[in-house]
Amino acid sequence: MGELPRFAGEFFVGVQLRTSSLTRLNYAYDLRIFFDYLSRFMLNKPVKSINLADLKTISAFDLESYLDYLTSYEFMGEKYACTERGKERKLSSLRSFFKYYFKKDKLDSNIASKVDMPKIHEKPIIRLEPNEVARLLDQIEDENIAGLSNHQNQYLRSTRVRDLAIITLFLGTGIRVSELVGLNIEDIDFSSNSFRVTRKGGGQAILYFSDEIAAPLKAYLDFLQDETDNNTKLGRKIQNQSALFFSLQGGRISVRAVQDLVKKYARLISPLKKITPHKLRSTFGTELYRNTQDIYVVADVLGHKDINTTKRHYAAISEEIRRAAAKAVVLRDNDGN
Repeated sequence: MGELPRFAGEFFVGVQLRTSSLTRLNYAYDLRIFFDYLSRFMLNKPVKSINLADLKTISAFDLESYLDYLTSYEFMGEKYACTERGKERKLSSLRSFFKYYFKKDKLDSNIASKVDMPKIHEKPIIRLEPNEVARLLDQIEDENIAGLSNHQNQYLRSTRVRDLAIITLFLGTGIRVSELVGLNIEDIDFSSNSFRVTRKGGGQAILYFSDEIAAPLKAYLDFLQDETDNNTKLGRKIQNQSALFFSLQGGRISVRAVQDLVKKYARLISPLKKITPHKLRSTFGTELYRNTQDIYVVADVLGHKDINTTKRHYAAISEEIRRAAAKAVVLRDNDGN
């Protein structure tokens, strides 16, 4: 908020009751980039000096030019490149921002609503095959991973219990990385093998897990308890904290740290696939669809608000199911009757 125009604070107060803290954080990040662009390339004035009157001078073409700029841009001395989905999110943030002030009669129009969303070219879904999932879990449990130095293996020994719990939770529930890092210990209920998760948009849902996922979770919680009981350096730092997953520094683990640990293990068993937490989520969704053959169940468990999102993601699996269904119908038995 400190790097946005002064009037922007009203927007964040106004949307607080209908958005999650993560959504507002994304809004803030996207708006910082937008106002930096206005400051440097359009208005020639400091970001803090930009006001609502300046926004009234912006046209739909100006916003289209901004989206083009995002293809390859610089922000705070670093260079970035926006994908189609990145541009879509940033335009969505602007639409919400302009819409708010338009509804409050502080802008004459929501100019952002006149800009078309970027066309998203769907990419093939990358996921792990069942044998790769087994190898990934075996790799995490291996105390001496081939190809890693003694120092790297020593580091992994100190995080293995946590990492196994994280990876199995991804593969066994399809949870989003943002949802995982937000989990607290009190969100877990082993009596029903369920946990409470805060979805995109701030809504909450109860997800369930199998005994296969419960085992590494319990082992990780036992590890945390031992660290606290033994008054170790980590134990002292995590004492009285509510987070479920911690970094070695004793703070709630970050999205980036989770992304890095998934990449670290996955490239050892599948170097040609760029496996991310989202790819593990896709792996779960694929197996769930193959076993239930119910796209609505998959959409509900994954937290997709639009069933079409789920259909697009699992179109290839639908084709597999349709082929299998065709073979399941037998017109004559083997005896020719």
